[in-house]
Amino acid sequence: MARRPRDIARALYHWTQNRPPMRAFLWGLAAALALPPVHLLPALLFSVPAFLKLIGEARSIRRVMLLAWLYGFGLALAGLYWITEPVLTEAATFWWLVPFAAPAIAAAVACYTILPALAAWFTKPGLGRLFVFAGVWELSNLAQQFWFSGFPWNFWGTDWVAPGLLGDIFIQPAAYVSVHGLTLLTVLLAGLPTLRRRGLPLLLGALALWAGLGWVRLQTQLPPTGITVALVQPNFPEPQDQSRPALNAAWARLLAMSSAGLNAKANAVIWPEGTSPWFLANDSGARAQLANITGTTPVLAGSLRMESQTDFRNSLVVTAGPVPPLAVYDKWKLVPFGEYTPHWIPLKIIPDALGGGFTPGTGPQTITISGLPPFGPMICYEDVFPGQMVDETHRPAWLVVITDDAWFGDSSGPRQHFANARLRAVEEGLPLARAANSGPSAMIDSYGHVVASLPLDAQGVLVAPLPNAQPATLFSRLGLKIPVILGVVAVITGLLISTLI
Repeated sequence: MARRPRDIARALYHWTQNRPPMRAFLWGLAAALALPPVHLLPALLFSVPAFLKLIGEARSIRRVMLLAWLYGFGLALAGLYWITEPVLTEAATFWWLVPFAAPAIAAAVACYTILPALAAWFTKPGLGRLFVFAGVWELSNLAQQFWFSGFPWNFWGTDWVAPGLLGDIFIQPAAYVSVHGLTLLTVLLAGLPTLRRRGLPLLLGALALWAGLGWVRLQTQLPPTGITVALVQPNFPEPQDQSRPALNAAWARLLAMSSAGLNAKANAVIWPEGTSPWFLANDSGARAQLANITGTTPVLAGSLRMESQTDFRNSLVVTAGPVPPLAVYDKWKLVPFGEYTPHWIPLKIIPDALGGGFTPGTGPQTITISGLPPFGPMICYEDVFPGQMVDETHRPAWLVVITDDAWFGDSSGPRQHFANARLRAVEEGLPLARAANSGPSAMIDSYGHVVASLPLDAQGVLVAPLPNAQPATLFSRLGLKIPVILGVVAVITGLLISTLI
């Protein structure tokens, strides 16, 4: 006789109850449901208390480290599965890497979960343990932003970047505390069920206060700039066909889409990362052809750039007519394994076409040209590094992000990347224009609200007004000092509570 689904579920429950490592892994998987694009935040109200319970039941440091790593591995594996997508595009060369790409990255990222777990294990159960756990979790995220090239992805603060008004409201505190501060608040709230009856009123009260403050902040209206921008989304496939006819066709598409943007009265045209088939900074002929279409209207073009036969840059090139480029920005936060291989890896894991990889630029900058407010450029995943990508000494009036997420297909990756862009706008108090090859392209105001957008895997030209900037936010002035202080204060608070109660 076939077993009923309820009996199977009951058997699986009892099987996992006797296997804490498996429970840790499964609860990590469940926590990933809170990440974009699902945004199932209530999953953390079950996952975080269950993880803290597993930590409390552990009988040795080695056991805590194992449980923590398995929880982090489940969270990272589910959150980063899409990393396999670009490897598949180079499967002929890197076929051996296909089954290992996502698990290998997840295994490394999972190590950052060990620090907060150990800190919680050494702290008495209760509110003190929760504060210590949340504080060290946030500080561990900060370490993840910098250690081993840095990979600040899938932080729980991004869980709140949901589409629509609700997401707009709950991301407003990022202007003061950044995504790291949102993560700290998220862990604290998610752990409140460990306090049993006391936890529910604290949770509801904190959410009401959070929502109220966010709603109030959104009520301030900003005057328009009077500037209109055309964002080109050509939706080229990756990897692109490098034959001469295909390159000519791509160039023709870019010129036609730029013309459409100008016909809609745009004051500037923005191309995504690396879309120009020619080295635009080096190719005067290509710039002359472009000028025949765009005249002296500024074009902010994603283009590879060649300094020498062995020095290639991933760049944003600003042109306005057939003259030499008005400005050039070289990407400086390169993607490990995609644009270069870190020196501590003994294998070369980048496409052969890149040779030894790209040469990094010199760092953040603000570009000022006639006819446009000064802007801060970012290329690809540079926009996932809070507090590092804007030249605050020469504060721009808006941000420009150009990217190519077509490598990651119709997966969570492009959507998670888009959520990060919205947070950068809130943190800096600056509008953000995002031109993505396959989308989503969008104009985002300084509150993180999506003014206009093109969906993923669509082709089109988005012409949208450029919103105004806000005065410098608290986070833009003080930077990462704020989340560092918040994390340390949370840890000290937790230790004091554990000592006094």
